[in-house]
Amino acid sequence: MAVVPENTCLPQGLAAGVADSRSPKPGALELAADAVTGPDLQQQYAQLRDRFSRTTHALASAAHDLKTPLAILNGYVELLQSEKLGGLNERQREVLRDMSSSGQRLQHFIQDFLSYSVLETGELKMRFEMGDINACLSEVCRLWSHAFQEKGLALYFLGNDKLAEFAFDSAKVQRVVSNLLENASKFTPGGGTVWLHAEPYMWERRSVDSSGLPAERRRQPSSQPNSVKVSVADTGPGIPAEYHIEVFDDFFRLPQNERQAGMGLGLAIARRLVTNMDGKIWVESEPGAGCKFSFIIPLHPPINQGKHE
Repeated sequence: MAVVPENTCLPQGLAAGVADSRSPKPGALELAADAVTGPDLQQQYAQLRDRFSRTTHALASAAHDLKTPLAILNGYVELLQSEKLGGLNERQREVLRDMSSSGQRLQHFIQDFLSYSVLETGELKMRFEMGDINACLSEVCRLWSHAFQEKGLALYFLGNDKLAEFAFDSAKVQRVVSNLLENASKFTPGGGTVWLHAEPYMWERRSVDSSGLPAERRRQPSSQPNSVKVSVADTGPGIPAEYHIEVFDDFFRLPQNERQAGMGLGLAIARRLVTNMDGKIWVESEPGAGCKFSFIIPLHPPINQGKHE
């Protein structure tokens, strides 16, 4: 019998440099906007965008209305499971466990859709505050440790003492990491391993060229790290190269995973959150060699009053 490795959160830092990959492709509406050339098309695009926004708001409202009755049902299931209303036989306990699992899964779907609707309609507010990224990630590791242990997976947090405090949105970072950990947990077979790692990073961004000529990729004047890279790596089945961009699309699921539970929004939400932090997210993977999802966020938050508070 295989021995299940113990879940551990390690405080020591380990560095692992990884080359940049391409950014996720823009959504269909953004591509449509780029293709607009005339007043009529611009009007049609505006109407399409308005209808899409109204539809998203309506669906979000419906999802929100489901939260209260679902919470009540889950509460009654927990009450019955506690056996405070009377003893249960094993078959009844099994049925209640299935009900609880289904209720929690539905609650997760609703929360994902509500998060997606807020991001899609541009109503998300960012809160950048000075903090310790190691402490932020360690807390996520602790919260997920039990779930990984139940599935027979080892979860390691590789902290880094070279990371100084900087301004970032802790709640949003934790949501991104949680989505990546959930994805790793879902597709990594029992007995596998998942690593959560953070390190200083020098992000070479394309310079702005007002001449209209293609901008060259140039190194920043300073060689000091200007961002932090967070990575979640696993020993799962991997993702074929042709899907490395599509996995971040809304409601996308790999053909071989279409029967898996989920709406295909976890990575899409992560992409939007990282983008709102003026960052970048990508995946490196080969079939049979596991996945490594990484995202980078700048040490200095973007100045955009419309998205921050």
